[in-house]
Amino acid sequence: MLSFFDPLRGMDYLSVLVRLLTATLCGTAIGIERSMKNRPAGFRTHILVCLGSAVAAVTAHFIYLVLQMPADVTRLGGQVITGLGFIGAGTIIVTKKMSIKGLTTAAGLWTTGIIGLAIGSGFYEGGLLGTVLVLLTEASLAKLSARIQPDPKFALELLYNDKDALNAMMRYCKDKHMNILGLQIHTQEDEGAAYAAYAATVKLAGNLKAAELIEQLSKMPGIVLVYED
Repeated sequence: MLSFFDPLRGMDYLSVLVRLLTATLCGTAIGIERSMKNRPAGFRTHILVCLGSAVAAVTAHFIYLVLQMPADVTRLGGQVITGLGFIGAGTIIVTKKMSIKGLTTAAGLWTTGIIGLAIGSGFYEGGLLGTVLVLLTEASLAKLSARIQPDPKFALELLYNDKDALNAMMRYCKDKHMNILGLQIHTQEDEGAAYAAYAATVKLAGNLKAAELIEQLSKMPGIVLVYED
């Protein structure tokens, strides 16, 4: 541990003031980065989370050290961490395309709260280092994350009049190392002819494109129509 922080690890007025101010500054630094990216939780939210967590940690130590009441100093911090989960959940959004946004902000809020607990407990080194690493992760690594391309997936629907066609289609996807994430099968009639409709989300693999997959499936016997939803 850094020795010059030792005078500030007690429970005197100066130590408490420095802890709360440090927590406020750390929350501000993380929150400004989120605000610049127009995220749901801005710098005021991050300040309040970090500062509130620090106050909780200081209060727990005050109850135990100053008031000398029988108390578990870690319990209050544990409740803070649990509560942060509910706050973070409010920033998570599921879009119409069933993609999830806000997870990074939620994780950042949760981490900011723990940073506040660390600073409020007098663990300045952990809180400050955690703040730097959070900023590096959210700012610098964002560009790297954007370059990582996940395997493409798309919604596929097809009509077929032969049950063997569905088996052939699934074997083809398996041979091409594609994953079928979800499927629905139902029957329908078109101009008096009965067809079975198959809808699934397919996760492509390798260099195969959606257009190529549709073309290959369209050539299979028993498949009447294939299209991307």
